[in-house]
Amino acid sequence: MIPVIALLGRPNVGKSTLFNYLTRTRDALVADYPGLTRDRQYGRGKVGKYPFIVVDTGGLADDPNQIEELMAKQVEFAVGEADIVLFLVDARSGITASDELIANQLRKLGKPVMLVMNKTEGIDSQAAASDFYGMGMGEPVAIAASHGKGVLHMVDKVVDILPGMDPDAEHEEDQYPGVRIAIVGRPNVGKSTLVNRLLGEDRVLAFDMPGTTRDSIFIPFEKDGEKYTLIDTAGVRRRSKIKESVEKFSIVKTMQAIDSANVVVMVLDAQQGIADQEATILGHILETGRALIVAVNKWDGMEKDDKESIKEEIDRRFQFLDFVKYHYISALHGTGVGHLLESVRKAYASARKEMQTSDLTRILEMAVQEHQPPLVKGRRIKLRYAHQGGKNPPKVIIHGNQTKSVPDAYKRYLINTFRRAYKLTGTPIRVEFKGGDNPYKDRTNKVSERQVRKERQKKKERKGGKARNTGITK
Repeated sequence: MIPVIALLGRPNVGKSTLFNYLTRTRDALVADYPGLTRDRQYGRGKVGKYPFIVVDTGGLADDPNQIEELMAKQVEFAVGEADIVLFLVDARSGITASDELIANQLRKLGKPVMLVMNKTEGIDSQAAASDFYGMGMGEPVAIAASHGKGVLHMVDKVVDILPGMDPDAEHEEDQYPGVRIAIVGRPNVGKSTLVNRLLGEDRVLAFDMPGTTRDSIFIPFEKDGEKYTLIDTAGVRRRSKIKESVEKFSIVKTMQAIDSANVVVMVLDAQQGIADQEATILGHILETGRALIVAVNKWDGMEKDDKESIKEEIDRRFQFLDFVKYHYISALHGTGVGHLLESVRKAYASARKEMQTSDLTRILEMAVQEHQPPLVKGRRIKLRYAHQGGKNPPKVIIHGNQTKSVPDAYKRYLINTFRRAYKLTGTPIRVEFKGGDNPYKDRTNKVSERQVRKERQKKKERKGGKARNTGITK
């Protein structure tokens, strides 16, 4: 599955800055204040060719009374969920007591660790590195996260360490043929019960306690001659472990399952309402572009007013999911579950739709005729032709002039037009605009120059003709 990179280090070494650079976002708060990041931040890596999940573990307190306890928790997380730890240190301040404490803990564990020396802009990184060799963490990798200096080199070194990022490694599509369906949602919404209902047997442990499962599991099965693989983000757990304390919901496992899937089934609990965790998960699903179905579970037994209330809340909070099919089900009793796989097949087919350039261009021309793009500085945006740029999700690339000025509202109009034309359901559509110089610009200039010379010659000839007619000679 997609590898996980954890950022670990004392406060103010630049973990959040590096997180934002790796994910190309501003999700992590950044300021020159120690310990600003209190909660973990999760994001998809967008540097280099290989996908990965990056986690900002937050700053460790500098208070001697808290550092060891907090450090131990963060290190435990890094080892438990990450494939590699990037141990960040500050090249300008040198080794501190907090750095030594973290290094001592990491040395005892079997997790790959890369020592990353940040804030190297404007200083001699070789001289600064000599100070950190004594930590016994290998050769430091010098970066300047605020400028992106050395970050790509760092990611390349991570690729060398993690075989899971090797493009030649075996992938899920080779191991598990057919449509891969990730069942995701916050704890105790009925994910494992839904998996068992779809399979027709108790293949995964369903227990009325949040966090009764720890790892994602892949379950191949066949239904009506079609092959599927269910990815249960609440995987199998031994019964002897059920009495342990409730575990924190794992965003990492959910993100890995989403990345491995073709179609994601988001499970909501109608009786608990909608929480912020749902919005977080849906954000990751949309970012990956996966096809999506929403299953509102525990629907039976609810009063009519309560059902109307939850539908209104879904309409209000999920307005951006206008392409999604909603199923109101009871995984425990099987009500409404039978239609889920039908929607999965339709969403999968839509996500992999083949679109011909001639058809896309014709649809684009009809859309422009019906509703013209706006004017920009007195000039009309011109959209000339479209072609398919990818699948899963479908990507449409539109070429024209002044395409950088196309407003979001007009982009949504085009997306909805393509969706209706191809009858796509359950999948987002991505539209990209490309402009460019006129390829005939130079030729046009040359033609214009010739035309000017011809016009001048014609004027001279006309003047000469008039002069002869009047009897005046030069």
